Amino acid sequence: MKQKKTKCPKCHNILTISGNPGETIKITCPSCGTSGKVTFEKDEGSRSQKNMVVLKELTKRYKQLLALDNVSIEIKEGEIFGYIGPNGAGKTTTIKIMVDLIKKTSGETFIDGYPMPEQKEEVHKLIGYLPQQVAFQQWRTVNQALTTFGKLSGMNPQEIERNIVELLDLLKLSDVRYKKIVELSGGMIQKLGLVQALLHKPKLLILDEPLSGLDPESRYQVKQILKDMSKQGTTVFFSSHILSDVQDIATKIGILNWGHIVTIGTMEELKEKLIKENKVEIVLSKNSGKWTKLRSQSGIKKIKEIAPDKLLVHFESKDKSGKIIHQLIEGLLSNDCHIRSITPVVPNLDEVYQQYLNGGGNT
Repeated sequence: MKQKKTKCPKCHNILTISGNPGETIKITCPSCGTSGKVTFEKDEGSRSQKNMVVLKELTKRYKQLLALDNVSIEIKEGEIFGYIGPNGAGKTTTIKIMVDLIKKTSGETFIDGYPMPEQKEEVHKLIGYLPQQVAFQQWRTVNQALTTFGKLSGMNPQEIERNIVELLDLLKLSDVRYKKIVELSGGMIQKLGLVQALLHKPKLLILDEPLSGLDPESRYQVKQILKDMSKQGTTVFFSSHILSDVQDIATKIGILNWGHIVTIGTMEELKEKLIKENKVEIVLSKNSGKWTKLRSQSGIKKIKEIAPDKLLVHFESKDKSGKIIHQLIEGLLSNDCHIRSITPVVPNLDEVYQQYLNGGGNT
């Protein structure tokens, strides 16, 4: 995620916009209502051009149960892919096929160009995996468990020591290094699972509910780590039921339901498909009550006072809302209504998710 500043061509207000390389963001100036688009330049030699994960028509059948139905996904190197869907949708099944814990019925799986499971030895060197249920031998110490995982990954003793120290410090677990795992809390064991997945510095992290059981501080900490790793080129594929966390860090989101992909896209792309009209919330610092005159303004569908000094404005057209907002601002000011803020009303991921599951995106 990058930031850039841009100047409104009409009122010269300076706006700060966030986006990913190559992404085009639609913006509306909050001061004058002028609309436009800002495109973030792609990084030169951008790693985002290379596919790290390719799933082609992946299907898994258990006798009469179709767990996965022709699932196709492409994830670029360095992306954070959030995989969401109801319980039983097939998220964990997808992940287990990717790491070769179960066999697919049909379809193709490629990790960094390697076909799975045909070249699983090469692939396993590239991936770090955190299962939904983290399990360690309880009688071992943290240090013993991580040292064993390091040896199994082919790391030399110096690498193991260096990475254990670095990662335990990163996840604030240094003080439990020589404690037995049975003495750790559930949240600590979950973070230890992430240390295990990161230990050999994988190119691809595959995480099944990595934030489950973590307190808010630890969730924030893990999300920052994943975002930092993405910036350094690590690809992250993770499932989660905590949709606010997915919205916080995912650069691309896939919604799975009844074993098939409902939609895939960035958060902005998913919202764009669902938004049928533009709405803004206006908070007034001075309310003369004369805003009711603007209900008949061209392009305005309706204006509703949703709270004292707070208006919700619905527009007739998405495409021309910038001009209409500008006229609305002028109308409010000329009617002695002073504006404290104007905020576009857009759905969050919870709302987007529910609409797609209910067929709202299938138009």
